[in-house]
Amino acid sequence: MIAPFFLLLISTIGLAAALILPGLTDLLLVALPSVIASLVLLIRAAVTRRTRWLMIDGSNVMHWKGGRPEIATLREVVDHVSGLGFTPAIIFDANAGYKLNGRYLNDSALANSLGLPVGRVIVVPRGSPADPAILAASRDLHARIVTNDRYRDWQEDYPEIETAGHLVRGGYRKGKLRLELTDHG
Repeated sequence: MIAPFFLLLISTIGLAAALILPGLTDLLLVALPSVIASLVLLIRAAVTRRTRWLMIDGSNVMHWKGGRPEIATLREVVDHVSGLGFTPAIIFDANAGYKLNGRYLNDSALANSLGLPVGRVIVVPRGSPADPAILAASRDLHARIVTNDRYRDWQEDYPEIETAGHLVRGGYRKGKLRLELTDHG
């Protein structure tokens, strides 16, 4: 949030100089677009910061109900966390479509099945693990992660997973969804 504000400040000073000081009118060609771009960045940073993101480990959560991969399980988790005011984003392993539907499903197909915008569902490329993508997105969005995975192989690179409440555990008990989603950050 500081960087876009700093860029706006510098570009506004440049714009003011171009408008006030004779001989600096050429600076308008750079300063005006810079003011506009930095305003867009500042607004985007403010909106992203206000959004309560929640990452969902799709390949983990889809197995929560009876151990079978089901899109309905994910849909229920998405609906539940959305109802609590969170904005869910889901990342899947490349083989998720095969497990769910017997064939490859891309971001768009899975997003459509979940009723989410395409930009909030990612299927990692074949041969790449989803874990680092989930952890990186979680860090970038300041989001917690819905999963029962402990990400032990990634603890050194992502120490935040050790923070209480960062990994949101869940599952089904007596057919009812339960999430250990405490109201934290």
